[in-house]
Amino acid sequence: PFTVGGGIRTVEDFTALLRAGADKVSVNSAALKNPQLIADAAYKFGSQCVVMAMDAKRRPNGAGWTLYLNGGRVDTGIDAVEWAKRAEKLGAGEILRRQCPVSESVGIPVIASGGAGKMEHFKDAFTKGKADAVLAASLFHFREIGIPELKGYLAENGIPVRR
Repeated sequence: PFTVGGGIRTVEDFTALLRAGADKVSVNSAALKNPQLIADAAYKFGSQCVVMAMDAKRRPNGAGWTLYLNGGRVDTGIDAVEWAKRAEKLGAGEILRRQCPVSESVGIPVIASGGAGKMEHFKDAFTKGKADAVLAASLFHFREIGIPELKGYLAENGIPVRR
């Protein structure tokens, strides 16, 4: 499915993107500022169209994860796991997360994003992070890892992939 995100602030933004051909819409900062956006979009389009993106960093004391706004620049003080649970209750159909482990706290698919530098990181996202899917871009754009090679590596390590 084709998912679009960035700058989404209203249900009208969802409408425009879905009409333009997107299958799903990813929201982050706007949903943190206005959680009703998740509920309204899920009501109008269905949960399968709403992806809640999360930028989180481990707290300095190591006790949990805090959400950040604006690409990881503004600390919200909001606990990432609690927000993931709330986003699911509001109607998010998927969670797109950077770094923080929330997979065991929600009943919806979780997509891991960010931080992969080698094939082992993808394996770890599935095995240790319990992600349902992974997202990567730069490694493929700059041909540091080939998609067929990564799929082969994951399959050899017991992770089901479509070939």
